[in-house]
Amino acid sequence: MAEPVPAAVPNATDSNGTEVLNATAKFVATPEGTALAYGSLVVMALLPIFFGALRSVTCSKSKNSADAPETITSRDAARFPIIASCTLFGLYLFFKVSSDLSVLLALLPPRLIPCLSSSPAMARIFPESFPNKQYQLLFTQGSGESKEEIVNYEFDTKNLVCLVLSSVVGVWYLLKKHWIANNVFGLAFALNGVELLHLNNVSTGCILLGGLFIYDVFRVFGTNVMVTVAKSFEAPIKLVFPQDLLEKGLEASNFAMLGLGDIVIPGIFIALLLRFDVSLKKNSRTYFYSSFLAYIFGLGLTIFVMHTFKHAQPALLYLVPACVGFPVVVALCKGELTEMFRYEESSEEAEPKEESSEPEKKKDQ
Repeated sequence: MAEPVPAAVPNATDSNGTEVLNATAKFVATPEGTALAYGSLVVMALLPIFFGALRSVTCSKSKNSADAPETITSRDAARFPIIASCTLFGLYLFFKVSSDLSVLLALLPPRLIPCLSSSPAMARIFPESFPNKQYQLLFTQGSGESKEEIVNYEFDTKNLVCLVLSSVVGVWYLLKKHWIANNVFGLAFALNGVELLHLNNVSTGCILLGGLFIYDVFRVFGTNVMVTVAKSFEAPIKLVFPQDLLEKGLEASNFAMLGLGDIVIPGIFIALLLRFDVSLKKNSRTYFYSSFLAYIFGLGLTIFVMHTFKHAQPALLYLVPACVGFPVVVALCKGELTEMFRYEESSEEAEPKEESSEPEKKKDQ
């Protein structure tokens, strides 16, 4: 998240410690503009976490293998900070040689399709009488018994409409690099990430958040790799909002920003706690709401410290202790700490299979 740019300072630094070149260094953000920018970023961060968590519950119950979430195990969580470091360093080397991102940006429109096609808003747009035909794209290799399926993709008319809409946004972003188009893609990425990336248990979530907590702090204060990448990487990997919107309108260029990692990483942990709430079958969402409020507190604390000391802060430094600590305290007060850490989504999937096998045994007897 970028702090206000003083008149004599040509550069600002975002929440991940990245230096952001600012051509309008003489601009000093007004208190109103700063409050609007930070408030908008907080709201935009909360939307994909809240709705992504709700959709993750539906996604976990889906019987369609195509909609199955990607489960993060403890081994994956331990490896993630290392993979992130290698990826970041690879991007650093890439930008030392070239800054052409046309291939990467060409992949943006398809990422909006699942977000748009499954959203309740789009469901209301399409009337019940809408002729939604089914299609299948099949690509095979060989013939006869040796025929091998390479691509088998099923879609419908709604998906095609969503493809057109997302392509319009993609072309807009490629041509203008406008901050609104950037935020549309950023919100879509964050929503899909929270919905489709599932932690298998709370212990895995603690490992992931703990590792990225150390990674974020080290990359902010220990190296300049993230600085170089963030300066060069013009792609929707962050949400931005101009602090000079009141003065310059939609053409504003002095941005505050928040990285998508500061949304998705805590978001998938909050979504896990919502699914734990559902598994308790108590018709309450205590752990979800406590972690959601903890995220608001952590993000607000990040902004407060940054604004007070006039120095950028790594957001996960405050978000991780808040998002983990609040639910743990609630579980201790309710006497459910052991139950929370024993919760395994995979075990729930196995129970129906055991129950369904009993009638078969009786039939055999």
